[in-house]
Amino acid sequence: MTQIEISTRGRQVFHDITAEVQDAVSRRGVGEGVCFIFCPHTTAGLTLNENWDPDVQHDIGVGLDAISPQRAEYRHGEGNSPAHLKSSLVGASQAVLIDGGKLMLGTWQGVYLAEFDGPRRRKVWVKVIEG
Repeated sequence: MTQIEISTRGRQVFHDITAEVQDAVSRRGVGEGVCFIFCPHTTAGLTLNENWDPDVQHDIGVGLDAISPQRAEYRHGEGNSPAHLKSSLVGASQAVLIDGGKLMLGTWQGVYLAEFDGPRRRKVWVKVIEG
């Protein structure tokens, strides 16, 4: 297993970690298999999405804010209930096929750590399975 560490810059920021995940795959030397990516945090998540136009990440953030705005009736004492909801919506893991030692991503796809409660120091775990 490989651990990637990311210092996030703020709330609702998407960090492109595609290169770091690909590096973990390359170091493992697996030609074909599956790459499992897991975020062990309750106010962050992982998503596969467009990595060409940065406006896409902005728009995703706008959409998630519309789905999960701050609400007076939330009870969680830390005041970050929207971040917990967004993390649940986005999810904590992704699985990407590996072929020829490379992540099988679509033309415009990248792997993103989605920070919903930063700035924070986040971990992402990467497990590569041959087969």
